[in-house]
Amino acid sequence: MKILIIGKGYLGTRCAETWEEAIISDKIVETVQDVEELIDIHNPDVILNSAGIVGKPNVDWCETHQMETVKGNTALPIIIAEACQNKGVYMLHMATGCVFYGKSPHKGPWTEEDYGNPVAVYSKAKFAADLALSALPNIGIARIRMPLDNKPHPANLIDKLAKYEKVVDVENSLTVVDDMIDVFYQLLEKKAEGIFHVTNPGSIKHKEILDFYEKYVDKNHKNEWITEQELVRLGLADKKRSNNIMTSLNLPKYDIKMRPVKEAVEDTLRKYAKQVQK
Repeated sequence: MKILIIGKGYLGTRCAETWEEAIISDKIVETVQDVEELIDIHNPDVILNSAGIVGKPNVDWCETHQMETVKGNTALPIIIAEACQNKGVYMLHMATGCVFYGKSPHKGPWTEEDYGNPVAVYSKAKFAADLALSALPNIGIARIRMPLDNKPHPANLIDKLAKYEKVVDVENSLTVVDDMIDVFYQLLEKKAEGIFHVTNPGSIKHKEILDFYEKYVDKNHKNEWITEQELVRLGLADKKRSNNIMTSLNLPKYDIKMRPVKEAVEDTLRKYAKQVQK
């Protein structure tokens, strides 16, 4: 299976490192023709869209750069999707679970059938793309949450948490990157249509993650615990962050499984420790 990855960012690159038949492109895409030219050059069986705007140094950047955020996270996926539709190529779009805030209306974990309640500019732009792409055939939408990896990287959740002096102890779903790469490959292979929550089953608190970090990586690590309200009041975030617990009703339909979150996180932190000790 020949895979074309559009977007040479952190997670697109991680996928390309793992998949033997993957080609990753960092071409600036502005038009449908740009994407069609990439398809003509590489002749892929499937496409993974991992391009998008996250904001630097963090997602608060999107609050003051609304047009760039909408163009990168709403317009760009639609442009890529149109080219894929024209060429008859399956597309898997990397989306986010940050479209959900707090508890679901039915009090259980958020599922693919639930309608998002985005608050921030970033999450609104991402949800708009989900709505548009979900109306089209031959497209999969893979929502991930707070990627945690066994390799150090500024975008890795554990690198972020470990450097913060003040951390909010909230309970969330998250996505272990090794598991995500495997699930993405299966979705591409099966050309699975629809929305998929690619999060490890269950939920975990930031304190539990940092407990594993202190156990396997740095026993001298220290931080201060604060509330969600203090995060904004202290000026550490412009807006309240998305915190939620998700589950997938659709991955089981394709016989795709992920490891329970706490098991996967502990395994990942063990491997992370070996990476940083090299």
